[in-house]
Amino acid sequence: MFENVYTVSEVNAYIKNIFRSDSILNNIYIKGEISNFKCHVSGHIYFTLKDSQSAIRCVMFRQWASVLKFMPADGIKIIAQGYISVYEKDGQYQFYVQEVQPEGKGALYLAYQQLKDRLEKEGLFDSRHKKTLPKLPKKIAIVTSSTGAAVRDIIKVSKRRYPNISLMIIPVLVQGQSAANDIADAIRYVNKRDDIDLVIVGRGGGSIEELWAFNEEVVAREIFKCNKPVISAVGHETDYTIADFVSDLRAPTPSAAAELAVPEKHSLENAIEHLRYKLNKSIGRILDNKKNKFNMIKSSRTLNRPMEDIQQKRQTIDHLNHRMLEGYKQIINLKKMKHLELLTKLDGTNPLKILAKGYVLTYDSNNSLVKSVAQLAINEKVSIRYIDGRAICEVLAKEEKNNEG
Repeated sequence: MFENVYTVSEVNAYIKNIFRSDSILNNIYIKGEISNFKCHVSGHIYFTLKDSQSAIRCVMFRQWASVLKFMPADGIKIIAQGYISVYEKDGQYQFYVQEVQPEGKGALYLAYQQLKDRLEKEGLFDSRHKKTLPKLPKKIAIVTSSTGAAVRDIIKVSKRRYPNISLMIIPVLVQGQSAANDIADAIRYVNKRDDIDLVIVGRGGGSIEELWAFNEEVVAREIFKCNKPVISAVGHETDYTIADFVSDLRAPTPSAAAELAVPEKHSLENAIEHLRYKLNKSIGRILDNKKNKFNMIKSSRTLNRPMEDIQQKRQTIDHLNHRMLEGYKQIINLKKMKHLELLTKLDGTNPLKILAKGYVLTYDSNNSLVKSVAQLAINEKVSIRYIDGRAICEVLAKEEKNNEG
């Protein structure tokens, strides 16, 4: 009844063949803004490329994503190259991306900026991590190409400034696919050696592509982990790499790195001579001062007539002793006078002294001191105290003194 009936799979396969046979869709460049970006654990990248009116689904397989110089992200505008085909499983057509370039700025520049921002946030560029260069390194490791102009310049300047300096050349690749790992391995090797005091890492000038090994994260990480001071000397004065920011010191050129690392022997000799002169002058002043003090002591009265000072000290002691004894006498006399004064006062308050004058003390039957006639009762027996004894009496009568008088 129905002719030419196709299955869904057949239709999707047919449409896919149409896309394949189209020369434009097989190799096409599309520009737009990335959204819905997702990096799968498999290494494949999925995202949507959109403009103000439309959007297209995109996929970038691991084999292409692994060679990207920068990491795509939402909001980045790009120019993508690849082909358009149909994903037969759900019948959706999508853009299979093989190459990506940021629109406007280059991929290397964007990769450089992304890594720089990330490492800076981690603190790899902080000044608190920067190590101080040794004043006079015994041995310097130079990580660079063994055939470039950079190593010749470093050796020439180093030997001119300090002929006795010991240099160790660690030859590495400084550009190309494996250069970054080669440089990182060399820094790691140097870090294990105990005889190295300082490291210079660098190369001569070149394009951003040629200098790119010094912008790789693996190199930056090894420089940061190195426990020896590292000077970066990459390219010319206007060239800045990630290695420059993470190193302990950046030199604008390899020759400048040698000048920063190696002290000038003639200047050191002059400095030593100046210190020797200052030391001799200082020692001379000290000796003169000591000599003057010795002469003063030698001619002093104490050293020449010691008994005179001793006699004076004895006289002073005698004088102080006399003053001390006189002081003690005065204190004792004052204490005696105070003692007599107190005895007199005490004697004046002694009731026995009053009795000696003819006065008596009367006590009632309860042995209480009688201070008033009103305390006594007729026929009450009382005790009268005299200076030399006591008498028991009976009250026969009493007369009270009239207040009027």
